[in-house]
Amino acid sequence: MLSVSIKAWGRELGFQAVAIADTDLSAAEPGLAAWLSAGNHGEMDYMTRHGAKRSRPAELHPGTVRVISARMNYWSGDPARARQDGEAILSDGAKAYVSRYALGRDYHKVMRARLQKLAVRIATEAGPHGYRVFTDSAPVMEVELARKSGLGWRGKHTLLLSREAGSYFFLGEIYTDLPLPVDAPVEAHCGSCTQCIDACPTGAILGPYRLDARRCISYLTIELKGSIPEPLRPLIGNRVYGCDDCQLVCPWNGFAQPSAEDDFRVRNGLNHAELLDLFVWEEDEFKARLAGSAILRIGHERWLRNLAVAIGNAAGRVDNSQALALLAALRVRATHPSGLVREHVQWAIDRHLAAGLNTKGAEA
Repeated sequence: MLSVSIKAWGRELGFQAVAIADTDLSAAEPGLAAWLSAGNHGEMDYMTRHGAKRSRPAELHPGTVRVISARMNYWSGDPARARQDGEAILSDGAKAYVSRYALGRDYHKVMRARLQKLAVRIATEAGPHGYRVFTDSAPVMEVELARKSGLGWRGKHTLLLSREAGSYFFLGEIYTDLPLPVDAPVEAHCGSCTQCIDACPTGAILGPYRLDARRCISYLTIELKGSIPEPLRPLIGNRVYGCDDCQLVCPWNGFAQPSAEDDFRVRNGLNHAELLDLFVWEEDEFKARLAGSAILRIGHERWLRNLAVAIGNAAGRVDNSQALALLAALRVRATHPSGLVREHVQWAIDRHLAAGLNTKGAEA
């Protein structure tokens, strides 16, 4: 059977699981419309730009009757230590926390290439088929499609959860016109647990399955192009790119499996980097070091913005000598050409001075 072969080919290409769903997302469409109407998408205008194409796959790619969903693990370390290691970095005011999915090569490139190979393999064996490959790159309801296919269930933090893999994985899709047999959804297994909701630093998870992206640290540090709202800055802590808190506390991630992909291995020591070391990168170094990384998309300006907030939050959390070094680095950036950077740098300087920093002997 072709569907059985597709799943086997997917595993050969490095996917941990592949499953198939139909294209009927009518049950999810009202919830999406209400979420957008409430403005919970913030400045992510692309969420509304394509109208109903997100919930109607055949309008995005005409002829689509099935969606092949695939997942690939990304945690390059030991998932059993994820929470312990993550909390250690988050509690160290001098360190920078980068979401674990972004420590290696840009997942878009890795996933898209593998999905394309799978689609070509299907064409080789089954004949030409109309298809299109997606990896978080178009108006696709990837979590809902993966849920329908049985790859997992939607957790209360809105991410997909799997009994075998937790949530430390990427999703990708192949829209196809092949009328393949579909897989059955699986039962949800969150029960009464609310650890993900309780752990959110900014209260972005309003309740089960309800996320206000405007408060989410991943949105604030990645999607938001302008100034981070001042009341939210202290809540960001030392998270400079994304946030994993809701995943770190999830009991199902105790069953997560490490990734075997070399592309997802840590680059530039970003899993334990010092804020000061990252903040002194000039734009050329930023681009060179993060070439091929998902982080590159936010640009140097927003990278400095995020780091300035984290450095400001280090006030009172590092010893005086570390604080003086951070303050000196902030003052170097205080005349940066970007008003966005200057604003957040000044906020950080004010935080350190307000914390009672002993500047005796240092430049005033």
